[in-house]
Amino acid sequence: MGAEFLFMDDNARPHRANIVDECLQSEAITRMDWPAYSPDLNPIEHVWDMLGRRIATRQPPSTCLPELRRALLDEWCNIPQDQIDNLILSMPRRCKACIAHRQETYSVLTIILTILYCFC
Repeated sequence: MGAEFLFMDDNARPHRANIVDECLQSEAITRMDWPAYSPDLNPIEHVWDMLGRRIATRQPPSTCLPELRRALLDEWCNIPQDQIDNLILSMPRRCKACIAHRQETYSVLTIILTILYCFC
């Protein structure tokens, strides 16, 4: 698996558990150096939001776990790829805004290198 994957997390406690570290090491998966709690810099957070909004507007709403599972899979498959592409393409702008507002202590170089490594 290793070189094909890069683990991106927000430094939340569950992501930093020893068992997670051991799993990542055993699979040779690199952990991305990333600012703590920076959901605007993580495209998947916006995809989760899209998915949540799609599920919330479904009629009739799911009434049991198997229905919810089916609804999640259906809605996940129906998220247009161009919306996901646009989120990824917005990353340089998001990182520049973060740097401009000095919300994180990461250097410009670190963020730029991270973008290039992950999205190019």
